[in-house]
Amino acid sequence: MSAPRVISGMVLLGLLAAGPARANDLYSYVDGDGVMHFSNAPSDPRFHRVGSRATAGGIYRSSPGPQARAQPLPRAGAQDRYREHIRSAASKYALPEALLLAVMAVESNFDHRAISEKGAVGLMQLMPDTAREMYVADAYEPSQNIEGGARYLRILANQFQGDLVKTLAAYNAGPDAVRRAGDTVPDIPETREYVRKVVALYQAYRAGR
Repeated sequence: MSAPRVISGMVLLGLLAAGPARANDLYSYVDGDGVMHFSNAPSDPRFHRVGSRATAGGIYRSSPGPQARAQPLPRAGAQDRYREHIRSAASKYALPEALLLAVMAVESNFDHRAISEKGAVGLMQLMPDTAREMYVADAYEPSQNIEGGARYLRILANQFQGDLVKTLAAYNAGPDAVRRAGDTVPDIPETREYVRKVVALYQAYRAGR
């Protein structure tokens, strides 16, 4: 595995600022300092489109990805009991604490007992195979699950050169799905909605909300 690339310096620009017609698209680029920029109203020619919402009324049948979803709603203060584990994993894998919080909120609503219909387990909803690959012996144990999820995020971030949107899409649908989609967000409504939710929560947690 290549040396970890720190993504804590990512910048989110205007992601929720535009009207509904523009909010369906996401754009990103990495500047010369390695800072990642995201927008749904790009004003710089370096931005490239990373995904859009499927056409209304369209039919799409997706197969289960490696990371199935519990799809909860965030609960205020529910993460407090896991702060030490989150801080430790974020430091170990050079990830922003706010990103781990956002992923956990969308994945499990901070419920370490959460199980999805596809069998994903725990705070960061690790599938059994992923848990084993991330050296997680007990996916219900918060510290192990958080570290396993953070390790997987770091591996994906390295694979996709620190691109936040692609990393999150891969966490949801699997890295192969991102590559099959032409190295962008797959045309899967659940995955696109997942990326939007996590990015929005990440921005909120970074702002202290």
